[in-house]
Amino acid sequence: MAEVLITTFKPVLGRAHPIEQITLLPSGNGRFEVTIDDELVYSKAATGEHTTNEYIIQKARVRLLK
Repeated sequence: MAEVLITTFKPVLGRAHPIEQITLLPSGNGRFEVTIDDELVYSKAATGEHTTNEYIIQKARVRLLK
């Protein structure tokens, strides 16, 4: 997932990568959380549902446009 986010969101010419830090936190029983720059983007523990890479990419887009 981290690699997918890094390659999806590439730096704009002459600028740093738009994501400074990605953290994937496994929490047991197949649950995990994704944070970007210390902000929670997705939590399987909170939703109770498995998701797709595309869903997390969309949530990351929303986060990066703030």
